[in-house]
Formats: sequence, C-alpha cells, structure tokens
Amino acid sequence: MKKILVLCTGNSCRSIMAEGLINHFGKDDFQAFSAGSNPAGYVHPMSIKTLERAGIFKSEYKSQSWDEFSDMEFDLVITVCDNAAGEACPVYLTSAPKVHWGVEDPAKFKGSEEEIENEFQRIFAIFAKRTHAMVETYKKDQELNIQKLKDIGNLI
Repeated sequence: MKKILVLCTGNSCRSIMAEGLINHFGKDDFQAFSAGSNPAGYVHPMSIKTLERAGIFKSEYKSQSWDEFSDMEFDLVITVCDNAAGEACPVYLTSAPKVHWGVEDPAKFKGSEEEIENEFQRIFAIFAKRTHAMVETYKKDQELNIQKLKDIGNLI
C-alpha cells in the first residue's frame, strides 16, 4: 500500500477532494492523506457535497496542518495549489518524490450558488481524470513513475 500526501495551502477544498478520489478509486493500492501549510481549519461544505454527489463518503475529512504527518513516511507528495494564480505552493521537505497537479481554487470562485457548484464539479472532474490515470498507470507498471505522474498533472 503506497502512502500519498496531498498538499495545498488551506486544506479545505482541492486537497480534500483529491484525497477522497485517491482513496476511493485507488483503495487497493493507495492510502491518501491531505494537509495544508496554513490550514483553513474547516473543510469547505461544497467539497463534501461534491464528493458525496460522486458516491464518495467519509465522515472524518478535516483541514489539518502538515505537521500532523511529520513522523510519517510517504511514497509520494502531490501539491495541488494554483501557480498560475500566483499562489505559493507549500514545499514539503522530505525525501518523498513530489509532483504538482495544480488547479484553480474553487473556494475563491465568485458567482451564484449554481455557478459555484459547477466550478467545484469542474475541479473535481480534473482530479478524477488524473486519479484514474494514476491508478491505471500504477496497475500497469506496478511503480510510481514520477515522470508519468508529472505528465498526468497536465490532464484537464
């Protein structure tokens, strides 16, 4: 079982959804956790709603600091912050391989409730495509190929 840490700044939306997707679709091979360098202290309700709408249920999602995992060894660290928006990605200083799967922060999206739901769904769909690709690649290769994982981070 490969351990994956999904990192963002606030750990309330993107990293939560990616954690849920990896644990759901990669449950035979992966155990994912999520954390933030500056956690918001809450999980955005739309993140939970989006996961549940896809049939992914877990009661204990929480916004937490990466310090919670300081004594844990990971096989992979995935950052999901949005460099294009000038957002600073956290730097996790361990020897674990790192890849970047950046997307926009749906919590910052402005619009009607329906438009916000659609934005969360759009980000979720990107992570779902990337997660499926990672799981399939791992099943085929039986290894975490960092270059392939970096390439997967470009799927939209």
